[in-house]
Amino acid sequence: MKYEIEERVLHFKQPAGTSRGVYLTRKIWLIHLSDGDKHGVGECAPLPDLSCDAMPDEDYEALLKRACERFCETGEIDYDAMRDYPSMLFGLEMALLDLRSNKEDGRSILFDNAFSRGEIGIPINGLVWMGNYEEMLQRMEEKLKLGFRCVKLKIGAIDFEKEFDLVKRIRERFSHHEVELRLDANGGFTYDEALYKLELLSQYNIHSIEQPIKQGQWAYMAELCRESPLPIALDEELIGVNDPEMKRHMLEIIKPRYIILKPSLHGGMMGCREWINIAKDLGIGSWITSALESNIGLNAIAQFAADVYGDHITMPQGLGTGQLFTDNIPMPLTIQGDMLFLDKKNIRT
Repeated sequence: MKYEIEERVLHFKQPAGTSRGVYLTRKIWLIHLSDGDKHGVGECAPLPDLSCDAMPDEDYEALLKRACERFCETGEIDYDAMRDYPSMLFGLEMALLDLRSNKEDGRSILFDNAFSRGEIGIPINGLVWMGNYEEMLQRMEEKLKLGFRCVKLKIGAIDFEKEFDLVKRIRERFSHHEVELRLDANGGFTYDEALYKLELLSQYNIHSIEQPIKQGQWAYMAELCRESPLPIALDEELIGVNDPEMKRHMLEIIKPRYIILKPSLHGGMMGCREWINIAKDLGIGSWITSALESNIGLNAIAQFAADVYGDHITMPQGLGTGQLFTDNIPMPLTIQGDMLFLDKKNIRT
């Protein structure tokens, strides 16, 4: 078994605004595994200032090389050793699955299911990035025109009053039967103001709100989950919680309605399966989303979601971000309306 690591910089079609700043470019590392005539590719995509394995580029690449060397020597992924390096683990998992996959019509069948065979699509939510009021309203209009029935708004970048007015205007035009609204606060509320804001937003039939306050405040988050009229979903809260016993302990304390899983951030495929199984035991819902990966990562996440949730996924997943880059890596992924397909007609070159 041999490996190569390829560093790439992807460029956003438009600035991607988050609570941690604005992204113009996205650095990723591709793992290329080869075993005779077979070849597999995996994507490692840590997010600066967010991933638990984010570090200076030279340190990241050195650790990734050592992980690949150990894998090539043993032929097995050392999951215990890689728990704290989720983006690297996900890249190796992906590359190994791709190496072993059946290649059909340009598609790598990482998991054998109806989605990966190109027979069905996965429902996804539209994403409206942070911006000023006019930008967010325009982006919302675009998503609705494209046919999205579930739209996620990233909030916390402008005055809450303007964001609240945006939600109000959307609901005046579209009922909750027509459009499901999700909000992502990215920890943008303080604890003292959070419950008041959640009560205001609850007037407008919001499906859920992600991470209303910053992670690491378990007691405060648990109280919000008890008192909030809006269902709360955990996202950043899960980052760095890599031990299975600690995962269960945290969910038992906070008791959120949902958890949102990103393999690059939350333990690769192995770690996400742990989260999902523990959450299911506790009656907590979940869905899977991408974390600004290229189409290489998006393809793996989508097939993984179909494997985890089965061929009849009804809850929209967050799987549209691969469309954000001007220089994305070609894959046979298409979005039609609010469905993501692995399309036989769009062959990878």
